[in-house]
Amino acid sequence: MLAMLKKAIGAWKPLAVLALIIAVYFFPGAHDRINNRLDDFRQQVKYAVNPPQNAVFLPTQQAAIDAIVSATMQAHALAQTPSATPNAPSTGSASSPKSTPAPKPTALPATVTLPGVKYVDQFDRWNYCAPSNLTMALNFWGWKGNRDDVAKIVKPGENDASKNFIDRGKSDKNVMPYELVDFVNNETEYQALYRYGGDAQLFKTMLANGFPMMAEKGIYENDTTNRQSWMGHYQFVTGYDDVSQTFLVQDTYLKGPNYHVPYSDFVEGWRAFDRVFIVVYPADRQDEVMSLLGSYTDPKWSAQHALDVTDQEIKGLSAAPLFFAWFAKGTSLVALQQYVDAANAYDKAFSVYATLDPNYSTRPWRMMWYQTGPYWAYYYSGRYQDVIDLANYTLDKTTGTPTLEESLYWRGLAEYAIGNTSAGLGDVQRAAYYNKYFQAAIAKLQEWGQ
Repeated sequence: MLAMLKKAIGAWKPLAVLALIIAVYFFPGAHDRINNRLDDFRQQVKYAVNPPQNAVFLPTQQAAIDAIVSATMQAHALAQTPSATPNAPSTGSASSPKSTPAPKPTALPATVTLPGVKYVDQFDRWNYCAPSNLTMALNFWGWKGNRDDVAKIVKPGENDASKNFIDRGKSDKNVMPYELVDFVNNETEYQALYRYGGDAQLFKTMLANGFPMMAEKGIYENDTTNRQSWMGHYQFVTGYDDVSQTFLVQDTYLKGPNYHVPYSDFVEGWRAFDRVFIVVYPADRQDEVMSLLGSYTDPKWSAQHALDVTDQEIKGLSAAPLFFAWFAKGTSLVALQQYVDAANAYDKAFSVYATLDPNYSTRPWRMMWYQTGPYWAYYYSGRYQDVIDLANYTLDKTTGTPTLEESLYWRGLAEYAIGNTSAGLGDVQRAAYYNKYFQAAIAKLQEWGQ
């Protein structure tokens, strides 16, 4: 009898363990933590089976478009100006001031450290670099909000009420500069703008006059797999020192507060993002900011300036820096709405990328997480299949889960353009699902009667 009882208990043990696991899984809080671990595990498995650094994208469509087709596409693109379409975000403040001549250089102090900086990190959150940096920029001027207040607008994440806010936002890997600028201009009493082609002297001038600056750059750091690799990263600059030739940076990730970055290293890492910068300022100091920025107040001037700088740099670069330079050239040309030339520049960039040593730490395989210029260039050059192929590469080869709303959106537009309307509609709907405030997707769905 005792033996039979022990046997019965033994038979029930697996069921008891299973019941316990199920109970723990659905226990408030534990469910989310287990799901997060499973998501991380699935991503690691995918990267192990299909290493993202091994994948390459090579355009297959004709790069040189017939002159008539080119002129047609350029005319169509001009109709899609930043002020006319939600697909092209504004680069400036609400008032869009006219360009003013750059002020005559004045002697700057050798050292500047802005007071009143409140450090904010990005820990205990996913992909919180942008919200944390913008929070510091706004807090500097007296804004009372926090990083979650920013994130709820700029990266709301999946439109899934069953998940908590933090887990919903995990799928959003990046926030674009225009999204940060729009948050400031639309959700706060402050103003902001972003421009391309920044340099160390401009930053020093702004800092010396009391205005901290934000930059989106490329860095090589240990990622969540604890391996050194390239990734995009915002940094908040609050001072400089000509003696040590360094900027004072509030780094929300591993380096922490008051991190000194050599001017040369800062500018080198900046190239991948066409030296884009963001300045946040009180509305009543707009005239002062515009005077300090000079010609940078004009988005077209800044894009042309960035293009001129990159054209000079390309001549002396090789390997990954050359890839970044060609990519930056494409970014400048997109900003200038010269889409066919931009497409050719991106073609060059991707061809250089294919020659890079295919290891985790060398190839910047996350590049398309952060920038959408190639989609603009290929789409408005009529190269719809290249848009689709690039989006497939980005979503399937470089991410653990295909949740980049910008890639889904552009793939949807290209699919729709070649007549695959159901696939196109589905992708744009998914883009809106992963970011319910993604205005381009919302507007396109409305246009399509959805």
